[in-house]
Amino acid sequence: MQEPRTDNEEASGGPLAGVRVLDLGTMFAAPFAATLLGEFGADVIKVELPKVGDPVRAIGPIVHGVSGPWSTLNRNKRCISLDMRKDEGRDLVKKLVAWSDLVIENFRPGTLEKWGLGYDVLKQTNPHVIMIRISGFGQTGPYAEKAGFGTPATAFSGLTYLQGYPDRAPVSPPWAMVDYLTGLFAAMAGVMALFYLKTRNTGEGQQVDIGLYESVFRILETIVSQYDMMGTVRERIGHTMLESAPSGAFECQDGKWVVMVAATDRVFTRLAEVMGRPEWLHDLRFDSNPHRVEHRDEVLALVEQWFHQHSSTEVMRLLDDHGVPVCPVNSMADIFQDPQFLARENLVRVEHPILGTMTMPGVVPKLSTTPGQVRFPGPSKIGEHNREVYEKVLGLSTAETDALRAAEII
Repeated sequence: MQEPRTDNEEASGGPLAGVRVLDLGTMFAAPFAATLLGEFGADVIKVELPKVGDPVRAIGPIVHGVSGPWSTLNRNKRCISLDMRKDEGRDLVKKLVAWSDLVIENFRPGTLEKWGLGYDVLKQTNPHVIMIRISGFGQTGPYAEKAGFGTPATAFSGLTYLQGYPDRAPVSPPWAMVDYLTGLFAAMAGVMALFYLKTRNTGEGQQVDIGLYESVFRILETIVSQYDMMGTVRERIGHTMLESAPSGAFECQDGKWVVMVAATDRVFTRLAEVMGRPEWLHDLRFDSNPHRVEHRDEVLALVEQWFHQHSSTEVMRLLDDHGVPVCPVNSMADIFQDPQFLARENLVRVEHPILGTMTMPGVVPKLSTTPGQVRFPGPSKIGEHNREVYEKVLGLSTAETDALRAAEII
């Protein structure tokens, strides 16, 4: 990694100060990885197609022409427009790569190579550059060139098969979960590759290759072990957990839902005490977690009955007092009022030039000495930072920038 530089002075305060990131991605996975790096001080330049922009700009909610998801997903980034499919555009990409420590992209495998911008070409421009490549199925294998989006990738990973009830269709996550999870892995990979480059002094970067489905599959460890060791295919079982009982979502007397998990014998002992059922601890059906799993329906029916007899407020008080893990099933309206979210600054108010202010998720994780920050929302205008980047970073003249705009290169 090169010595810290502060081209974008606003990005100089975090642990990644001086790291330069070129975000060539669209939609969620790659841009989210770049955003995470930018929150901790990296100087991120995001590239969009002139006049078209990132498709996230068209994803609602949209108020006064401003997309909420766009504003959050691309916060802290200097955004430029650039058509990489044209010769002049490719030349500008190479100049930006020469400026960069990390390049993040999520085109279908082979696309950048078709445009003459594959890693083999870019590393000739900048030997130390690290290129993070996100795709649906990875850069290799028989499915590499398949179109890859989050929902199909989640199904391919094995997760969708597990979600829902046995008598109904499988359920896909109702948001781009796999994209955000992959973005986490990609950001981690970028930091690891930078650390290797800095500590080993090799002077050479490397490629990072991750498929969307792989990020979800990696966290299905229990399901993999179950099939490998027992030959058992995990099926859909609704909202309960197969490994422990009782657990799941329970409706209270006032119609509100809470989630409770008694995954260990110690916690179940506390639950039995709260419910006034100490005899369960000596009942051969309930005296150990394997026995409770075997008699899941019986213990769930008894626990559900108890929840129905108490309000959610009372349930929370009783179980919290006895150390039984329980939480309300929060709506977003609940979250916006919750004191824990407020105390942890999980919701932050950001000044927006059109909306005035908008609320976004806060920065995670919290570093005591070098905390991350949200400096500004994603720019509403396509190519908002064109002059700043092309003229101040790449050294183009105003006339050259104007000519590139007229030719629709930027």
